[in-house]
Amino acid sequence: QVQLVESGGGLVQSGGSLRLSCTASRFTLDAAAITWFRQAPGKEREGVSSISSGGDKTYYADSVKGRFAISRDNAANTIYLQMDNLTPEDTAVYYCASATTWWFPSVWSEVNVYDYWGQGTQVTVSS
Repeated sequence: QVQLVESGGGLVQSGGSLRLSCTASRFTLDAAAITWFRQAPGKEREGVSSISSGGDKTYYADSVKGRFAISRDNAANTIYLQMDNLTPEDTAVYYCASATTWWFPSVWSEVNVYDYWGQGTQVTVSS
């Protein structure tokens, strides 16, 4: 059974930074496109950032461009999401998800493209 595990969430003040990590068991992450999603209370899950299986293409939601950065460490089988200049609007549960078949750049933020999901990590930004 493939498992994705997120870590690195927490409580931070507005303007602060966090780095989220996504690791996998029984699965090599560099074989898949990996996307970070987030879901705030009462809101739909939204795509935050995605990285292609080769790691040469990255994609970001407009709301996080210039503040967040996604990256791979294939040796560690880990995907990172560096989040800087956080605001209270970034408060949400953050999930990583993997896709091997139906991922294309035009649909990177669509939930139903993804095969496996982690359990999520809470990010809370105080004002």
